[in-house]
Amino acid sequence: MADKPSVLFVCVHNAGRSQMAAAWLTHLAGDRVEVRSAGSDPGDQVNPAAVEAMAEVGIDISAATPKILTVDAVRASDVCITMGCGDTCPVFPGKRYLDWTLDDPAGQGVEAVRPIRDEIRTLVEALIAEIAPAPAAGTTA
Repeated sequence: MADKPSVLFVCVHNAGRSQMAAAWLTHLAGDRVEVRSAGSDPGDQVNPAAVEAMAEVGIDISAATPKILTVDAVRASDVCITMGCGDTCPVFPGKRYLDWTLDDPAGQGVEAVRPIRDEIRTLVEALIAEIAPAPAAGTTA
């Protein structure tokens, strides 16, 4: 992995799970990780229930927009994470591929999205601990 690992989150519409995961990773890891998200069939907008659920924890994803999955995005990422949606990424040697099995928030209200948001946070925290642990006190990154 490069000095600064890069992570790509993928779900079909890039409107819910992958957007929340990217926002959590950016929020929790700061500039220690490069973050991307994309979808094979991007939606028109980010799921409003996902926007609301993330706002409840102080993270604003209202300006995020779904993006198309490209070969270049996969090639530029160290870790590619699909979100249990049956999407596949182009496979390149040396990349790490994970699939996180998560419920789909599409069409759900914020009450149903909250547990998905919280599960994503737990997964992202474990990912950060593995690929971009915080520097020890008194050291620089």
